[in-house]
Amino acid sequence: MTGDDRFTRDFRESRADLPLGTRNEIITGPVTNWATDFSHLEPEWAADPYPIQDDLRQRCPIAHTDRFGGGWLPTRYEDVAAIAYDTEHFSSRSIVMSNFRPPREAAPVGGTPPISSDPPFHHDARRLLLPAFTKSAVAKREQATRALCHSLIDGFEGQSTVDAARDYAQYIPMRVIADMLGFPPEDGPRFREFIENTLEGVNLPPEERLARMESLFDYLLAQVRDHVDNPRDDLTTYLVNAELYGRKLDPSHVAGTMALLLIAGIDTTWSAIGASLWHLARTPADRERLVDEPALLPTAMEEFLRAYAPVTMARLVKEDTHWNGVDMKADDWILLSFPAANRDPEQFERADEIVIDREVNRHAAFGLGIHRCVGSHLARMELRVALEVWLERIPNFGLSDPATVTWSTGQVRGPRTLRLRIDQARSPA
Repeated sequence: MTGDDRFTRDFRESRADLPLGTRNEIITGPVTNWATDFSHLEPEWAADPYPIQDDLRQRCPIAHTDRFGGGWLPTRYEDVAAIAYDTEHFSSRSIVMSNFRPPREAAPVGGTPPISSDPPFHHDARRLLLPAFTKSAVAKREQATRALCHSLIDGFEGQSTVDAARDYAQYIPMRVIADMLGFPPEDGPRFREFIENTLEGVNLPPEERLARMESLFDYLLAQVRDHVDNPRDDLTTYLVNAELYGRKLDPSHVAGTMALLLIAGIDTTWSAIGASLWHLARTPADRERLVDEPALLPTAMEEFLRAYAPVTMARLVKEDTHWNGVDMKADDWILLSFPAANRDPEQFERADEIVIDREVNRHAAFGLGIHRCVGSHLARMELRVALEVWLERIPNFGLSDPATVTWSTGQVRGPRTLRLRIDQARSPA
């Protein structure tokens, strides 16, 4: 057996041996009291979580639920930050809150390193990815990203309404991540399916969820085989050849990191672009100001990230502990709501307002602590370019029907249907 064949065999075996984890009762349905029975999968949370978070911050800043086997939801910035930095009491071995937990033996690597990794392994796994996400590396992708945005808007010719979420926002990170990993750009629709299975299907029975995940890893295996046979200058070939502690990465590490980049790298930026366009469509004064003052966009963009932060991350309690007034049990979930932290009035002036020229804005949209997003430079570039091109080409737009806007459920929130009325797109400058 050649080394290449051995790698792909080990890759498949690493997935086949994954345990299902601890099974908990599947609990869905209306929430009667968000302080004692919260659920991030309910439609009212997806539609508008901010009033719920504001209410909890006042009367029960660390909410609890018995769903998903038990979990906690801190809503104050200081609590979210404290847990994010506390790797002694809280594990990252699973960052998606669902109806089952991976076994403790999964730590410190986790299923999708480095985001699922605990110290000390996390530091070294994260360091492997840093060269691909530096400002200089990201800058090399800006021209292609800008050309893609223009081509997408070219496709709107003759249309008076478009779905900015499905026809614009989602395609930008899909193409960027596909190019980084060396995946066929025409596979974009499959990426959407993988994202929905992973992030929006968390309450499925574990066996069904695992079966759906297998389609993702079958796809990744096919890409690995192709890269082993045809090495090129991309992130997949880099991971296949990378070494840690003097040896090649385990196939499970390669698979998990590829899955992380494919799913998290797409959904978060897709959501941020969509939410920003949603805000501008419903706030003509902000839209008109950015059209007139394009130099303000980087500042406004940070405010959109603060106010509409897409990502909530999960942690697992390591051992029974009394933390900040509540008794947490081992393997309780913690939902780190960076969106709630970003609207804490103790941390931000006029926290419930969107102030596009806000000068002091130390938001937590990219996370806090050791797991702060390694791809933040890339996400910022994609968001900035997407908005620059849109405002240049389509300066006049608004919501076609606010009632038809839909938002994703789960831990990454962004528009999934966003019908906009648009004027005829201008020609590129």
